[in-house]
Amino acid sequence: MKIGIDCRMFGPGFGLARYTQQLVLHLQEIDQKNQYVLFLKSDNWDEVGESDNFKKVLADIPWYSWAEQVNFKSIIKKEKVDLMHFPHWNVPLFYNAPFVVTIHDLIMYKFPRPEATTLGPVKFWLKDKIHRLLIKHAVKKAKHVIVTSEFTRQDVHETLGVDLEKMSVTYQAPFKSGTNSEIQNLEDKKYVLYVGAAYPHKNLDRLLQAWNLLQEKTGEYRLLLAGKENYFYKRLEEKIENAQNVRYLGFVSDEKLVELYKNASLYSFPSMYEGFGIPPLEAQQNGVPVVSSNASCLPEVLGESALYFDPENIEQMAEIIEKGLLDEDVRRELKQNARENLKRFSSKRLAEKTLSIYKK
Repeated sequence: MKIGIDCRMFGPGFGLARYTQQLVLHLQEIDQKNQYVLFLKSDNWDEVGESDNFKKVLADIPWYSWAEQVNFKSIIKKEKVDLMHFPHWNVPLFYNAPFVVTIHDLIMYKFPRPEATTLGPVKFWLKDKIHRLLIKHAVKKAKHVIVTSEFTRQDVHETLGVDLEKMSVTYQAPFKSGTNSEIQNLEDKKYVLYVGAAYPHKNLDRLLQAWNLLQEKTGEYRLLLAGKENYFYKRLEEKIENAQNVRYLGFVSDEKLVELYKNASLYSFPSMYEGFGIPPLEAQQNGVPVVSSNASCLPEVLGESALYFDPENIEQMAEIIEKGLLDEDVRRELKQNARENLKRFSSKRLAEKTLSIYKK
């Protein structure tokens, strides 16, 4: 087969990009038979190499743009692929050739709030309507739908009416890096870590409130937040500055992130909604105990390897963070369970299962 993959989101830095990156890199390792066409933008062109059966094509088209709807289809058509894989729901509306699509979550249906965008109310309403139209088209027209958890499979079934038999779960895996780089200016303090975005559903507002409740008992610890600076982190800026022992690090490269994980005392993941949830697995991979929200797919992904709290209960969140920091028996058990839990996830298996879906 000649298989096209939309790689405009290929790279490090956020979940969709990492998913595409790990899928392609492992397909290159396991499949020398099929031909692949990788559609990339100029800013990530050099992040993946070509080979006898992997060809790169420039598709310098912004995500979620009119050009994506109008021009991307013709670029794909020129390559005469037998099957196209869109790793996200932003499939051109009039693309009707055979394709598979990956749905990571249905966040637009679960948290469709104007405060989760920088757009005004009218533009937000229009954008939301268009996005819902696109995702409904994608799952209806796709030959098969790939989802990243059983939770998302059920969510797509119940929300969009997609038959369960039309969907397959392919778990992602935490990113592995052998490179360590020293993190400067941590002032020799022990710390609790959060890595990720600051969208409203990530629930950092309540995490900061819970952290303030803990200061009498855990004053020796600092809370570190790492993620790309944008409107949503800026909106939290005043609360971060007024909180005790909290520091925002901004974007952290993969190399520095490894060391940041390794030196953490605890990882906290307060999210209200996830389609999978890579960061707590990355923390576990680096030997860090995890406390997590009990919402959405997180109990499915983390199993018995995390302590859970109700993400809307600030007092319970504080209590669980305290337990995860100070109860050595619990910490030891979490680390042991994490080693077993991590065996369930493999980027190679992700690629193998995806390849079997292509063949099907």
